[in-house]
Amino acid sequence: MEWPSSGSRSGGKPPRTPPTGEEECYDDVDEHKLVTIGVCALEKKACSKPMKEILGRLLSFGDFEAVIFGDDVILNDPVTSWPKCDVLISFYSQDTETDKAFPLAKAHEYAQMYPHMYVINDLEVQNDLLDRRRVYEILKDHGIQTPPHVIVNRDENNNVVGEEFIEGEDYVQLGSDVVHKPFVEKPVCGEDHNVCIYYPHSVGGGMKQLFRKRNDRSSEFCTGCNNVRRDGSYIYEQFLRTAGTDVKVYTVGPDYAHAEARKSPTVDGRVQRGKDGKEVRYPVLLSPAEKETARRVCLAFRQGVCGFDLLRCKGRSYVCDVNGWSFVKKSVKYYEDAAGVLRTMILT
Repeated sequence: MEWPSSGSRSGGKPPRTPPTGEEECYDDVDEHKLVTIGVCALEKKACSKPMKEILGRLLSFGDFEAVIFGDDVILNDPVTSWPKCDVLISFYSQDTETDKAFPLAKAHEYAQMYPHMYVINDLEVQNDLLDRRRVYEILKDHGIQTPPHVIVNRDENNNVVGEEFIEGEDYVQLGSDVVHKPFVEKPVCGEDHNVCIYYPHSVGGGMKQLFRKRNDRSSEFCTGCNNVRRDGSYIYEQFLRTAGTDVKVYTVGPDYAHAEARKSPTVDGRVQRGKDGKEVRYPVLLSPAEKETARRVCLAFRQGVCGFDLLRCKGRSYVCDVNGWSFVKKSVKYYEDAAGVLRTMILT
């Protein structure tokens, strides 16, 4: 099947006239009509291989047609001229190569124009995903375990707001709450991936900086760095020992979760790659409790397709990050499962 170009439609039956916005969206699928799925995301994501794999399978069912909005429409056109659709796939991302950022507020404005349109990933809550403080607050409100942590807020002059913050040789303290080294320091901005781990003097001290993969590196160790950053607001959380792996969970709806493990960047900072040059990931079976956690995360953040990070430590599991729309790479089974689940979500 030919992939639809930006602004064009592709489907298994003759295209139908999209809704005007004044009419009700369908209740029952008429065999002569196609449900229009709009993909409103930056082209780097909208035209990625996982998106093509899943959307192609959706179209092959014969129930749908698709329209890819495209960067020019999303970034430059008023929402009143955006394509109309029955179902909206829309999510935030940044393209660091082109310095483009998805206009989340603009997409939310568009979605509000069509109250009967089915939005797979709630756009308003996506604002919360950009602030790690709100992510942890929502997780707590829904009874989802997070690593022990404190949140240090600073104003525009980098003065601490709220309770007194104390940095000791091997700990940080906010009010009466203490987090001992080793601890993780995270910027509150969800798009800032410059995360640091500080180690106690008993093991030589120092700091390990984690970052998004650069060639074959994912972290670097700095022996002389022992003091925390004071140039903004940060979360300080207990470093949990996890047998050297991170677990990535990918939900499609509240009842489907796919999980993979990768070597943690905290091990040695080297990215483990296969013969194809891709990062090696291993399939993981989730426990019943972890499946319940996946269901809660999906519902709490109102994200039909959602990825999050899970830490396994001493027989317990903790959620340490929620990413919003995320796809598994290189898994045909996932592509087929995701397409089937999405079809059911849309048509029921």
